[in-house]
Amino acid sequence: MAKVVGVRFKSAGKVYDFDCGVFVLNKGDRVIVQTEQGLGFGEVVSTPVASENRLSNKPLKKVYRLAGEKDLVQVEKNIEDEKKAHTYCQECIEQLELNMNLFSVEKSFDGSKITFFFTSDGRVDFRQLVKLLVKELGVRVEMRQVGIRHQAKMCGGIGRCGRVTCCSSYLEKFGPVSIRMAKEQNLSLNPTKISGQCGRLMCCLTYEYETYMDLKMNFPRIGKQLATPGGTGKVIRHNVIANSVTVRLDQGTELDINLAEISEKME
Repeated sequence: MAKVVGVRFKSAGKVYDFDCGVFVLNKGDRVIVQTEQGLGFGEVVSTPVASENRLSNKPLKKVYRLAGEKDLVQVEKNIEDEKKAHTYCQECIEQLELNMNLFSVEKSFDGSKITFFFTSDGRVDFRQLVKLLVKELGVRVEMRQVGIRHQAKMCGGIGRCGRVTCCSSYLEKFGPVSIRMAKEQNLSLNPTKISGQCGRLMCCLTYEYETYMDLKMNFPRIGKQLATPGGTGKVIRHNVIANSVTVRLDQGTELDINLAEISEKME
């Protein structure tokens, strides 16, 4: 029975399934695999499982071989070539006065193609740039414009929490994030406090959102009139962590009341 293994080509990148073939692989092994772009260098990130447990019936490409010392040397050489290509491309961008921000360069494992990643506020006519790059580098060149969130994922960095940004450490893809998630968690709506390095809303706003929504199902809605030991008042704020609500009494004072004390009066 065929075995399937998960392989990742770059940090926090998507995990792809490959057929192990005759190889006995373990998590952390470096392998050379067959891809649509030719041979690729990746790392095993999941232990092999039986192919019958796959959800997809799409045919798999195979692990070509285990990576050796020569392959690691090739990877290091590619990194040096990427740095040189980045420097030359940046010089060409300045020479052609193109409105684009080049931030990353990736060379395929076999050296047949170099991909340049950039961001821009609009469309960029980079045809002349490609001609200069092909003439200088002598390989196939691809220019790829990506969004600001993908730039943060590829570049990495430290978030305001003091840890490596989620997108560059383990998030494989981006989910939708809305300002409502911050509102439901009673977070500050100051853009500088709820935005990540990319300038967009932080991905971590989604982590506890569903939990807050589930817990709030037992809370009286904002604006509901309640009878309290201090008199009647209107709910103005939820405190999910403390399991309490803040009520503004008719006389203008505010009172924090535990949810258990008012549950019988919410009907």
